[in-house]
Amino acid sequence: MKKIGLVTEEGADLPQEIIEKYQIAVAPIKMDWPEIENLPGKNTFQKMREAEKRGIKSFAKTSQPSPKDFIDVFKKQLEKFEKALCITLTSKHSGTYNSAIQAKNFLKSEEKRIFIVDSLNASAGEGLLVLRAVDLIEEGKEIEEIVKEAEKLIPQVHLIGIVEDPKWLEASGRISHLLANWVRRIAKIGVRPLLGIKKGIITSVGIKTGAKDIPGALFRQFKAETKRLRKESKKIRVAITHGDDLLGAKRLKEMIEKEFKDTEIAFLNLIDDVLGTLVGPGSLIYAWCEI
Repeated sequence: MKKIGLVTEEGADLPQEIIEKYQIAVAPIKMDWPEIENLPGKNTFQKMREAEKRGIKSFAKTSQPSPKDFIDVFKKQLEKFEKALCITLTSKHSGTYNSAIQAKNFLKSEEKRIFIVDSLNASAGEGLLVLRAVDLIEEGKEIEEIVKEAEKLIPQVHLIGIVEDPKWLEASGRISHLLANWVRRIAKIGVRPLLGIKKGIITSVGIKTGAKDIPGALFRQFKAETKRLRKESKKIRVAITHGDDLLGAKRLKEMIEKEFKDTEIAFLNLIDDVLGTLVGPGSLIYAWCEI
């Protein structure tokens, strides 16, 4: 029996090849949006674009994995591993962490074998925390030490993103119509708000000028944020997620790899439905941390 198995949910946006390689159990996130189910499109973002073309005004309802979902993935991992380490979406925006705790409490006989960490992050940021746990498992660390290391890393995982259009944030009620119109106006002159996560809460963390080119703007932001660490020759790991803008995501990846050859791009993937239905098509996100 292997020592430690990892558990997370779809909000970590990990590619399938990473999930399979490291035998990560993933609890499902649910989305209820019947109006777009039968629309053409390979993913939710393409269906959202089609819904917009057709004038569909409804909005998605999403929900975290249930305690039963976590019970199932915990049981799956505990059949193969001595202990299970679960890393969840930020508890400030999702009930995922609470569902995982309820599942652990239900599994009385296995309770001492389950450890749960609130990432206080999402998407690429949460995914980076899972990958750091993978590193520590491969180094042979005990699970208690991994939990401590993960909790220390949480405030050092930085996530930044830009939305193509604030209409989805407005439709969900996350921002007002007045603010959404202001964001649209300044976008016309190449100024866009930067979204980030502070203490587990998705919030505006500044504005970026010259941001008509979203990948270029995010590259310049990354360059500025990591300047000190790169001067000190620190190793940086990056993950990139996107709202059906694969070309933009690949371009950001290529710019980082070309200029900063020692920086590791851990993965590039679609944004999950929970965050994706808020930020909308064309959004681009990166997260980074020192490793």
